[in-house]
Amino acid sequence: MNTISDIMFWISNGLLVPDVVLLILLFFRSLLLVGSFFGQYLSIRKTDKMLREQLETLRMTNIDDFESKLPESKSLVVTYMRKILEAKDYPAVVQRLLANFEIEADKDLATSKTLTKLGPILGLMGTLIPMGPALVGLSTGDIGSMAYNMQVAFATTVIGLVAGAVGFLTQQVKQRWYLQDMTNLEFIAEVLNEKRNRA
Repeated sequence: MNTISDIMFWISNGLLVPDVVLLILLFFRSLLLVGSFFGQYLSIRKTDKMLREQLETLRMTNIDDFESKLPESKSLVVTYMRKILEAKDYPAVVQRLLANFEIEADKDLATSKTLTKLGPILGLMGTLIPMGPALVGLSTGDIGSMAYNMQVAFATTVIGLVAGAVGFLTQQVKQRWYLQDMTNLEFIAEVLNEKRNRA
């Protein structure tokens, strides 16, 4: 039994370095995510009001003029609005574009989802792994070793939670954005469908 315990102890201690490296990578990835999220927020803020005004007055009688009134933006939703308007005579293509938009939105949310799940998991691993050596240090009276291991345990917890929090917050906000965008795209598709049926 002692041999099995020793093997498990060595394995868990061997996982500490990869865990810390992954946590550092996740932390830097979360910083990059905050930057891209802020850029996306500024872009949405710039185009959202204009889009809302155009969509409130959109009817099948004026949908032909809608494309020319779209804001000059490279945002995902505006790009898909243009594609849907170009494919207005092909309902199957419009449905495929709506499905593609959902896939693109899910791809963009992947980083946030990964941070939300992996951050706390790696943080907890980084907390528990040094606790073994810290308890050994305590039992042998090596306070310096115990203090160092506890420092590692607390640092990994904090970094993991920060990465998880960034992932969670960006995921929540982006999901709302994409839900609104999907609603707008489906509305345009319905107006085009209504116009085809009336023609």
